[in-house]
Amino acid sequence: MKTAARTRVFVVDDHPLVREWLASLINHQADLSVCGEAGSAGAALAALAAANPDVVIVDLSLGGRSGLELIKDIRASHPHAAVLVLSMHDEDLYAERALRAGARGYIMKREATKNVILAIRRIQEGKIYVSERLASALAERLVTGLPAGTESPVARLSDRELEVYRLLGEGRATRQIAEQLHLSAKTVQAYCARIKEKLGLSTGTELLREAMRWVEGQDS
Repeated sequence: MKTAARTRVFVVDDHPLVREWLASLINHQADLSVCGEAGSAGAALAALAAANPDVVIVDLSLGGRSGLELIKDIRASHPHAAVLVLSMHDEDLYAERALRAGARGYIMKREATKNVILAIRRIQEGKIYVSERLASALAERLVTGLPAGTESPVARLSDRELEVYRLLGEGRATRQIAEQLHLSAKTVQAYCARIKEKLGLSTGTELLREAMRWVEGQDS
């Protein structure tokens, strides 16, 4: 009797140990197998065509191009591949952004191992995977038309503004941010001005202090 083909999973994460853990976890499943991996967005885009995955697992924190931008690229160039975000970042701030970018699921790295496998299988079936708490919050927003719970001021930032804010909080200078995001320094400065306005900050020093405080809170 012919056995069913295993779901092909491609892993994108800039930490080798995370990729190794995921490969071991996935390859131990009878219906799943890892068909490739990459440590950056650029490497992933270069390898995806040959790998021909059914599911792509993407971390949002990647060197160079952001995970959100990578999701958009994958959806444009490989629309048959379902994208699952596996991230350390709080789902309250990033999950809806990831879904809007084209991901089919969002799972935090601290969740149970069994949930990672469940999420892969669910999005491969054409369904959406998010935590029960987030699903409830999204449903409340749909019904009421209002944000569920208290929305952080940071949630008002656009995807690009949030990326600049995160890099500032990680101690990157304007020139470094411009190089990493392939933008001009003037464009980065314009993003910083909009961020200050949205967060009610007056000076660059205040912006830097709040960004660093926010990043520390994300990592805790």
